[in-house]
Amino acid sequence: MSGMPAEKRTGYTWDDYCTWSDDKRWEIIGGEVFDMTAAPLVRHQAVSRELEYRLMPFFAGKQCEVFDAPIDVKLSEEDVVQPDLIVVCNPHQIKETHIEGPPTLVVEILSPSRPFHDRVRKMGLYAKFGVKEFWVVTPEPGLVEVFLLDGASYRLNGGYGPDETVRSPTFPKLKMSLSGVFDLPGTPAAKGRKVKEAAVSYSTPRGARGPARYRQP
Repeated sequence: MSGMPAEKRTGYTWDDYCTWSDDKRWEIIGGEVFDMTAAPLVRHQAVSRELEYRLMPFFAGKQCEVFDAPIDVKLSEEDVVQPDLIVVCNPHQIKETHIEGPPTLVVEILSPSRPFHDRVRKMGLYAKFGVKEFWVVTPEPGLVEVFLLDGASYRLNGGYGPDETVRSPTFPKLKMSLSGVFDLPGTPAAKGRKVKEAAVSYSTPRGARGPARYRQP
């Protein structure tokens, strides 16, 4: 890649993206460019590493592949993202330079500097393009929220604290302990935190029946 976005405007495409410098990281959502260059915090990277270590053995020898950032996921000509972790189960989606189309599972680890981008903007994007399962990971206090695609939006399937075991609705045999995932050497471990500490709101419309759905703050 050479060059970079000249200005903040809409209408950017995959072809534009492929000309930009590798020195910086970008995402395009709806043709709008977002600078993702800022280095993630150490805790973010430690949590990402621990989750990947736990996912890899489960998918070893299976058709599905686990990938970590930075890897380009092209959802459309105007939507290109770099999730923290993905699981791709269709080998035809794996191209030499990127992943073509929606992964089966996406994991995003929240960044303090852009919670809206990770939790709201990208959640809507993944639902739009049919990502079956979406994990939102809060590094501190440690929390993993598992969302399952239900029609055009996500339904909260479960929330898991630091000493609990994540269960995947898409992969029923995937039961992953979170013990140690949120422990960063040199800092107090976030043990025994309650899931309710996460500042997230879920609701079911009054008079309606069915599962709670994510409501944007």
